[in-house]
Amino acid sequence: MNLTTDIAGIQLKNPVIMASGTFGREYGRFTDPAKLGAVIPKSVTLEARSGNPAPRVWETTAGMLNSIGLENRGVTYFVEEELPLWLGLGATVIASVAGETIDEFVRVAEIFNDVDGISALELNVSCPNVDRGGIQFGCRPRLAADVTAAVKSVANKPVIVKLTPNVTSITEIAKAVEAAGADAVSLINTVLGMAIDIAAEKPALGRVVGGLSGPAIKPIALRLVYETVGAIDIPVIGLGGITTPADALEFMLAGASAVQIGTATFIEPKTGEQVVAGIGTYLREHDYDNITQLIGRARL
Repeated sequence: MNLTTDIAGIQLKNPVIMASGTFGREYGRFTDPAKLGAVIPKSVTLEARSGNPAPRVWETTAGMLNSIGLENRGVTYFVEEELPLWLGLGATVIASVAGETIDEFVRVAEIFNDVDGISALELNVSCPNVDRGGIQFGCRPRLAADVTAAVKSVANKPVIVKLTPNVTSITEIAKAVEAAGADAVSLINTVLGMAIDIAAEKPALGRVVGGLSGPAIKPIALRLVYETVGAIDIPVIGLGGITTPADALEFMLAGASAVQIGTATFIEPKTGEQVVAGIGTYLREHDYDNITQLIGRARL
C-alpha cells in the first residue's frame, strides 16, 4: 500500500500526524515517531510563557477540557534542546508557531528559516486559552489573513494555518488565509467549554473557560472539515476527536488529505501507529493501491 502523502510539497510517509500540545518527546519510550507521518510539538512562542493558573485540565464525558495557555520555554530552547531530540527519534517535525502579535509570529518564523529538520510551520491562530493573540487572529478573516501573509512573506518553509471552530463561518476564515498565501489549513482546534467542580462549588478550570477536545467534538470537526474542503483549493488536514482508524478514514473520505491525532494519545500512546496500520488494512480490503484514491470519496 502506498500511504505516501503530499501536503503543500511536504512528502510524508503516511497521512497520520500527531497534533501539537498532545505528543511530547517522552512518547518516544512507548511508540516510534519515525513510523508516523509527522509530529507537531507543543506551540512555540518567541519568549518563554508560564501558561494559565491551575487547574488546567479537567476530564469530561467523552473528552477533556484544557486551559494550558501555551506554556513553553521559547523558540531558542526549542531549537537547541527539543528539536534535536525529536530528530534523533527519526521524526518528521512540523513546528507550531504562536504569538501575541503578528511581529512575534514573524520573528519565530524567521528563526526557523535557519533551522534544519523542520519540514513546515503550523500557525496556531486558534488557541482559545490565551487573552492576547491566538484566537483573536483566528476569529477574524482579516486578522487571520494578515498574520498568514506576514509569515509567508518571510518563511522559507510551507505554512499551514490551524483554524478555530469558535467562529460563525470557518470557511470564511479558510478562504481568507488561502488568499493570503497559506499552503494548507488544519482544523479544528478545541471547542470552547467549561465545567463546574461541584465539590468545590466553583469552575473546574483556573481560567474558568477552556478548550474541549476528544471524541465528543468529532462530529463537529468532521462537518467543518467537509465544508472547508468544498470551499478552498489548498489541502485540508482534519483533526478533532480521532481515536480509531475508522475515525481517521471518515475525515479522509470527507476530503482531508491528512489527519492529526491529539487527545487519544493520553489514553493510548500508540494510537498513531494503530491508525496508520488500520488505514493500510482498509486500503487492502477495498483494493486501493494508493491513499489518494480514498480522499474525498464520500463527498456528494
